[in-house]
Amino acid sequence: MEKDNDNIHQHRLTVLQNHLQALGLHALLVPSSDPHLSEYLPEHWQGRAWLSGFTGSMGTLVVTQTQAALFADSRYWSQAEQELRGTGVTLIKITSGGASDYIRWLAEQLAPGQIAAVDGRVVSISSAEQLIEALHARGAVLRTDLDVLGEIWADRPPLPKSMVFEHSPPYADAPRAVKLFSVRQALAHLQTDHHLICSLDDIAWLLNLRGSDISFNPLFLAHLLLTPTEIILFVEPSKVPSALQAQLSVDQVRIAPYEGVASALAALPRETRLMLDTKRCTMALYQRIPDGVTVVRANNPTTLLKSQKTPAELAQWRHTMELDGAALCEFYAAFEDLLKQSSGHAPITELTVDTMLERARALQKDYVGPSFSTIAGFNANGAMPHYRATLQSHATIEGNGLLLIDSGGQYLGGTTDITRVWPIGEVSDAQRRDYTLVLKGMMALSRTRFPVGTLSPMLDAIARAPLWEAGLDYGHGTGHGVGYFLNVHEGPQSFSKTLAQEHMAMRAGMVTSIEPGVYRPGLWGIRIENLVAAVPDPTASSAGFGEFLSFETLTLCPIDTTCIDRSLMREDEIQWLNDYHAEVRARLQKKLSGAALQWLLSRTEPW
Repeated sequence: MEKDNDNIHQHRLTVLQNHLQALGLHALLVPSSDPHLSEYLPEHWQGRAWLSGFTGSMGTLVVTQTQAALFADSRYWSQAEQELRGTGVTLIKITSGGASDYIRWLAEQLAPGQIAAVDGRVVSISSAEQLIEALHARGAVLRTDLDVLGEIWADRPPLPKSMVFEHSPPYADAPRAVKLFSVRQALAHLQTDHHLICSLDDIAWLLNLRGSDISFNPLFLAHLLLTPTEIILFVEPSKVPSALQAQLSVDQVRIAPYEGVASALAALPRETRLMLDTKRCTMALYQRIPDGVTVVRANNPTTLLKSQKTPAELAQWRHTMELDGAALCEFYAAFEDLLKQSSGHAPITELTVDTMLERARALQKDYVGPSFSTIAGFNANGAMPHYRATLQSHATIEGNGLLLIDSGGQYLGGTTDITRVWPIGEVSDAQRRDYTLVLKGMMALSRTRFPVGTLSPMLDAIARAPLWEAGLDYGHGTGHGVGYFLNVHEGPQSFSKTLAQEHMAMRAGMVTSIEPGVYRPGLWGIRIENLVAAVPDPTASSAGFGEFLSFETLTLCPIDTTCIDRSLMREDEIQWLNDYHAEVRARLQKKLSGAALQWLLSRTEPW
């Protein structure tokens, strides 16, 4: 029997700890993942949130027989402190580079001979191997064959069953057959003839298919196995219309039951050479591979292929940015008018922002839905990078301060992600200083030229330099790859402090966010974000030092200038901002009228 909401998570932890003792287990690891190691999860796999109450998209829970600890990075510290209060779960703050801290902590809790468990269906091969090695050094054991959480989760939601649909031309540029040929070429270089893909965005991209099994991501639950003669798509057959199944069969794609992937791996002939990505395939599937099969470990070739958008896809994306920019102008014009008329009416809250933004985007052609939960944080709430207003906890937008709005949309022709900060009432000098330094960092990276193949983490410091000079920094990465009507977060590129690796090299066609920030807990948060595309830079390349890339800014929305401390801006930075606003005005004014057009014109005046 469940307790009241105040004690529900504490009760669930107690039930779990008792169950661990009954099973002879000494600890359970509950990661934030599913059998596809996704960032956003179907409710069926949100065990960490169900157990602990922490709803952030990233975080690892470890439960022993006597204690529970949640490991989260700085993006989630404030949120976790609030959501874990009274649950009995201790927050352990990890810093940049501390993603595997939970492994060391777990090993330290165990004595020789003791047993920890993790559901092998939701942990990657590489993570499981790190766990096994760390526990072995302590004389402890890891079991991956148990679904401990499922045994106590009586009302666990079922798996989603939304229909699969085709992403068709003109939005899908390359046919399935062309993409499959490219992947087979990559396999040939590795001297392999089979390839297992578990990551949902890779499967969706490769087959030009989309779905809605996961909130904000147009994906469907599936595994895929390429063999020399066919492609087996393991998906619930009832989710794929018969006409689409017939179209897939033309490209040698055969539908098999979703749960059949394990048996198919177990039946592989001994002479098979199977390529898989150990960071994107689970331990449970790996353990079904027969002895004698040669496993070739490498990054999914689809990850790099899908990151390099074609000219046709970028053309669609530019059009999508005009649609999204027009929606944002409609929203901001209406929202500012609402603020002016708020006296004597219902209070305007952070929830109002979410509702009005969704309404404005929904009117645009090709709009499918939001690409993530809108972050609308006023003053102190803006200092939590992954804050989300709820009915139970949100702020009224009134008085003086800064309103941070981070939102995005899924369109048939691209995915958007944008952050702007707007003044409410009076703004302090300290706020102007922070705002200006963040803007300078965003502009610095947006204007950068660099050689083709530069490792993306090397570019991170360019955006941080203006902030570092003032003794400021931020805990999250500067930018993430963005999918083409796919995940709002994708790789392999990343502007961050992470250790640079060869596969993270920048190439033409990659779309990435640039989003530096400053966060002052309890006061305000500032983040300014545009999406940019890496494009060939003929001017730099003509200097005789090889091919260079530069960034084309895709996002079209005014940047507030009233928060800028002009004394901190150089003339070339002011010129960049004026040029950007001229482009925004020229591209969006044809799509607007009335108050939205007037708002655009006033916000894009030369400064």
